[in-house]
Amino acid sequence: MTTDAQTSRAVAEQFLERLGRRDQDGIQELFAADIDWHVPGNDELPWTGRRTHREEVAPCFTTMWPHFVPGKSKVVLERIIVDGGDVMLLGVFTHTVASTGKEFTTPSAMHLVVEDGEIVRMHLYEDTLSVDQAFTTD
Repeated sequence: MTTDAQTSRAVAEQFLERLGRRDQDGIQELFAADIDWHVPGNDELPWTGRRTHREEVAPCFTTMWPHFVPGKSKVVLERIIVDGGDVMLLGVFTHTVASTGKEFTTPSAMHLVVEDGEIVRMHLYEDTLSVDQAFTTD
């Protein structure tokens, strides 16, 4: 199945807009029933790992968001690159961890694959060591 770049960009922009509003249910609606989702990281962080079904998307966000201090997160989107159904979102995440008070900043790349107007793949690439260190108390 192929998807044109215009549709892929529109779906990615909806994803970003809903992410910015913390609309976990709206984000989940953008995904196909069966997905290839991967967020690398420490297995002790419950939002990391693989997911294979749409119903697992919203809980990922509702599990993750409370771990960050409200109002202390910043996402800078630097570029969107679209090639057919492939979308690369390049940016920088900065968050402050609620349990430790530590701030971390990591460059990130998110690879989305859109088929028939739905996201079928989301892989996140970031500095997992910085994330892990921010959650560790010294």
